[in-house]
Amino acid sequence: MTAWSQIATATQEAGLRPADETIAEDARVLSAQLKAMRERLFPPASMKTLRSFTSGEAARLVGVSDGYLRQLSLAGEGPNPEVGTGGRRYYSLADIDALRHYLAEQARAKGNLAKARSYVKWRDKDAGEHLQVISVTNFKGGSGKTTSAVHLAQYLAMAGYRVLAVDLDPQASLSALFGYQPELDLVGNDTIYGAIRYDEERRSLRDIVRKTYFHNLDLVPGNLELQEFEHSTPRALAERKPGDENALFFTRVQQALQEVADDYDIVVIDCPPQLGYLTLSALCASTSVIVTVHPQMLDVASMSQFLFMTSDLLSVVREAGGTLNFDFLRYLVTRFEPNDGPQAQIAGFMRSLFGDRVLTAPMVKSTAISDAGLTKQTLYEVGRENFSRGTYDRAMESLDAVNSEIEQLLLSVWGRKE
Repeated sequence: MTAWSQIATATQEAGLRPADETIAEDARVLSAQLKAMRERLFPPASMKTLRSFTSGEAARLVGVSDGYLRQLSLAGEGPNPEVGTGGRRYYSLADIDALRHYLAEQARAKGNLAKARSYVKWRDKDAGEHLQVISVTNFKGGSGKTTSAVHLAQYLAMAGYRVLAVDLDPQASLSALFGYQPELDLVGNDTIYGAIRYDEERRSLRDIVRKTYFHNLDLVPGNLELQEFEHSTPRALAERKPGDENALFFTRVQQALQEVADDYDIVVIDCPPQLGYLTLSALCASTSVIVTVHPQMLDVASMSQFLFMTSDLLSVVREAGGTLNFDFLRYLVTRFEPNDGPQAQIAGFMRSLFGDRVLTAPMVKSTAISDAGLTKQTLYEVGRENFSRGTYDRAMESLDAVNSEIEQLLLSVWGRKE
């Protein structure tokens, strides 16, 4: 009898439950509770919806005054907002987008093309504005990677861009924030793995993309099947014949995204917290990269190792024919506490080393973001009335500052002067 057999026999004789059965039962119990929570939070269809926006919020998003929106509404021009108690006007995100297009059409009719472009910000392919693919990455957990990615994607959609969010993390936290429970809502080939796998079951990414409750924001969800790419890639490389481009893992995500490129202006990829084949393929598909960094010395030391490993692996990919020309690479300081002296020192240390490659605005740690997360929501989804004004305003100011800075980088890449 082997040592393993002796341990198994002793476990059975002692009446102990095998670890895999205990873990499986815990998984079933947790999944059932999460499902019940979703049904309680988002009745009646158990699916998330997006709140309406006040006329003031709508005016700020479009870039006009609230008074001007009132004039349009009274004149019956543009989309008809929902009118609540006291005559208050509320706009859905689709209404706001329709309003942008209406105002752009009015501006074009007057020959003001620049004004029209300020309302509808879609990229102009004829002017050479290429699809922006932004990977948000770090291989240390707790760096605020998913939080940064989801708020960036939602901010850009609210600003009027056509956005595709891609969950490349097998843990599927980004998908959960969009209302998906992977083990219940997804089956085989429902993630980007279905579009990048090496066998005959590969399918078009267009068939995998899902609409979300956010207007102009679609999702490629994730689940545990993404891990299969880490296992199947070594086999594909080992069996690769000379000249077989199909087995080159670093082209897979890029090729998949090309199938839907005409439908979007920006793709935001939430990378897994590890430097595997998935992350490398995402980086090779990227035009820009955001590296999230928590300003603690251990996290910065970990980032040093991440950068060394990334450099080494990408150099191998480049020598094999991969394209690695980023429009920009930026470090984002996350979970930043302004009154924490050591954190301020670490942030200053990073700025002294990397200069303007560190985003000027940090992502401030906020209880408002954490509280919103309790109901699987982001700060852009919940109303100001749910928090104390100071807490909400500080968190929103931080989010908008970070995401606006990234937006300006995108516009600069496209050659716009906005």
